Amino acid sequence: MSIINYDLISKCKVQDERAMMQIYDLYCQGMYTVACRYLSEEDAKDAMQDGFLKAFSNIDRYNFEFSFGAWLKRIIINTCLDRLKKKQIDFKPLDVESISKVDETSWEFNSEIKKEAILKAIEQLKPKYNIVVKLYLIEGYDHSEISEILNIPIKTSRTHLRRGKQTLQELLKALYNEARY
Repeated sequence: MSIINYDLISKCKVQDERAMMQIYDLYCQGMYTVACRYLSEEDAKDAMQDGFLKAFSNIDRYNFEFSFGAWLKRIIINTCLDRLKKKQIDFKPLDVESISKVDETSWEFNSEIKKEAILKAIEQLKPKYNIVVKLYLIEGYDHSEISEILNIPIKTSRTHLRRGKQTLQELLKALYNEARY
């Protein structure tokens, strides 16, 4: 953590509006990008604003254990997920007794498929799979963190990831085959 951020955050803790604007300016573009992974552009702007308000309202809880950016990112993601839950995306636990463990580290796709095509294919996934794939693959959260964020069992997170990955691979395989012919 740089001294500037430490000083700025300390000033924010005493409600210094100039410091809050500086923090906002430092992080707004990155947090908007994060919000756009989950919501439309307009909803992402609103969620980002709400997330910053929540962060500044609860800045006393920030204890410098993690980087401020990581702490803020978690607030922004949670704000986005709250909006999605209001839209009735079903994250109910699955009745899964046993699931086959999938190799979660293997996300190999045909090297001819561009990153943009992969991200576009992720957007085509069912919302509950889309969210888990993004949290796992893009944000880097593990299943216990996803479980906590979405308030679902770890098994459900694993199942959503597995199904999302299978669907994603099918979508990309079809895309690759279309491009070849």
